[in-house]
Amino acid sequence: MFDSPGAIAIWIGPLAIRWYGLLIATAVLLGTLLAQREARRRGEDPDQLVNVAMIAIIAGLVGARFYYVLFNWDYYGASPWRIIAIWEGGLAIHGGLIAGVIVGGIVAWRRRLPALTYLDIAAPPLALGQALGRWGNFFNQEAFGTPTDLPWKLYVDPGHRPPNLAEYEYFHPTFLYESLWDLAVFVVLYAFLRKRLQRYPGAVFLCYLGLYSVGRYFIEGLRIDSLMLGPFRAAQLMSLLLILGSVAGLWRLLARSRRDRASPASG
Repeated sequence: MFDSPGAIAIWIGPLAIRWYGLLIATAVLLGTLLAQREARRRGEDPDQLVNVAMIAIIAGLVGARFYYVLFNWDYYGASPWRIIAIWEGGLAIHGGLIAGVIVGGIVAWRRRLPALTYLDIAAPPLALGQALGRWGNFFNQEAFGTPTDLPWKLYVDPGHRPPNLAEYEYFHPTFLYESLWDLAVFVVLYAFLRKRLQRYPGAVFLCYLGLYSVGRYFIEGLRIDSLMLGPFRAAQLMSLLLILGSVAGLWRLLARSRRDRASPASG
């Protein structure tokens, strides 16, 4: 059974340092170090990579917050000051991915840097960062699932339970499910795919999108706080689009590689 110790890690005078912020900062630090190491292995300039990555990370955080606020505008429209209160939680991964990839890709393209290679380098750190960052949901008592009596059930304080489920004490720890899935994705990408697929720029990142989205689709079905697009869960729709996009992208990359290998012989 899981029991959250609270959102605040430490107090420094009147300043509260929250677990959510600490975990995000730690994920960024670990991801940056891992990306620098991979850049060196690939013969890329790690400083150039970090410069682009920092811009992409900032854009990703803004995009993740904007995406979440957009889907909860009734709440944030009534209390606009809460839009900047990211320490309370409320970052949508898909919004962060969209903004980070677009902004990072534009910056890399304008600087004549290998954007697809940078995405491949970023993919394993992204999965690892998500595995770590999901524990911020645990400390904030958010992003949990339906009621359950399983041995690994999550206790949720009464103040954090939805009104229609107030009589239940224990819920699916969907943050844990996604954290473990993201960790597995990281292991697959880092240990098995990053070197094997290096000859296909963009392939590792496409694998990340597809693998992450498969797990997210099923885990999202257990959550009770999903962002909704009409009668549909927005994260599930986005996951399906990303799965289809990753499969199509990988097929195109491999087909192009086969054509390139065959062209000298045919000529």
